Amino acid sequence: MTHIRVRIGALGLALLAGLAAPPALAAENPAAAPTVEEQRLAKAAPQEILARSGFDTVATEFTRALGKARSYAQAERVVERQGARLWQRAVDRAQGRGPAGGDLSRDDDRPLYWARLGMTREVRQWQPEFGLTEARRAKLLAALERTSRGQDTIRYPHAKSKSTSKSGSTKVKRILLTGFDPFTLDRDVRISNPSGATALALDGTVIRTADGPARIETAVFPVRWQDFADLTVERTLRPHLPHVDLFTTVSQGRVGRFDIERTNGAWRGGFPDNENLSRTETVPVTDPASQPQWTTTTLPYKDIVAADTGRFPVYDNTSVTEIPAGGTDPVVRPEGPTAGSTARAGGGGNYLSNEIAYRATLLRDRLGLGGSLPGGHVHTPVLEFGAGNTDPASGAVTDAQFVQNRLDIIAQVRSILTVAADGATD
Repeated sequence: MTHIRVRIGALGLALLAGLAAPPALAAENPAAAPTVEEQRLAKAAPQEILARSGFDTVATEFTRALGKARSYAQAERVVERQGARLWQRAVDRAQGRGPAGGDLSRDDDRPLYWARLGMTREVRQWQPEFGLTEARRAKLLAALERTSRGQDTIRYPHAKSKSTSKSGSTKVKRILLTGFDPFTLDRDVRISNPSGATALALDGTVIRTADGPARIETAVFPVRWQDFADLTVERTLRPHLPHVDLFTTVSQGRVGRFDIERTNGAWRGGFPDNENLSRTETVPVTDPASQPQWTTTTLPYKDIVAADTGRFPVYDNTSVTEIPAGGTDPVVRPEGPTAGSTARAGGGGNYLSNEIAYRATLLRDRLGLGGSLPGGHVHTPVLEFGAGNTDPASGAVTDAQFVQNRLDIIAQVRSILTVAADGATD
């Protein structure tokens, strides 16, 4: 997502990084006003992205199905089924299965994001005849978020697969990867997030490592402070970390480079999220009394940095910002934190990219896996539009260089995972 310390204007893109609801169901209800995210649906670029991917029918189909629900239990089933269907449709499109639905490139993560918002807006405004308490509406929204992000479909095959080895079988490694929604959309509503695109492209795929095949499972997370405070990361990852061989959280970082973030900090720096809300505070976790200021990657970063994984250079990023023990002012430490210091930014800054890395690695350590499970954070390059297509007001929603940049980033993440899986065997 990004390094808050870098000025956004100097990069051209942010570093850190409506679909009209049918009137039959979208009742005039002031308490159910669309969120800031949902209000952006009315802009021309989201509408074009949906139309050029075939995802412009998603909200309408969802509304029709929801309208047939005659009880809360039926509504739950509709929401869960339709949410899962949206995730699978986005994965299938990204991986070349089924119709493209339009001329927008298949690797694009944005149709999933905007279609989901059309669905959440409908649930928020829906007024069924059987009545719906706000608590139950919140549960429907949570189910829709969970299912449409792949958070509840992380499943691995049996540990053994056929092989030509003498033993007749080989262990299938398990890799878990997470990505993010697009963000900083008020700067440029056309923005795509290469980490989300990578999650779609790699979900359920198999890579070949020196030690045999490895299955990748993925999920996507929102760019919202409150969701993280509500422990959505921990709920998603906790069932799987004890059983995987490698995990990495991924987000968009700096221009022209990958970073393997060595250290993650327990501090929220306040940059606005997708709801335009800010939070400046210690990362809220369970059992704050035992909460460390810093967590550390266990990815084989030396192997990753040394390997030829693709077009972009890859760096071992050790820099953090801290308040030294006994001090009062933040200090940048290029070589990492000093003893007793207080976090103000990890290697990946102090936005949600740093926070997901902090939460995932803290969970790893609290589960007693710090000495055995390789895991950490990878920052991708900023996904840039082609030359001449940098004006959000008049630019196209896609171009050839934009697509190529995204494809190159996805391919390089895949290569980084292969190297990481090989290094984790050593």
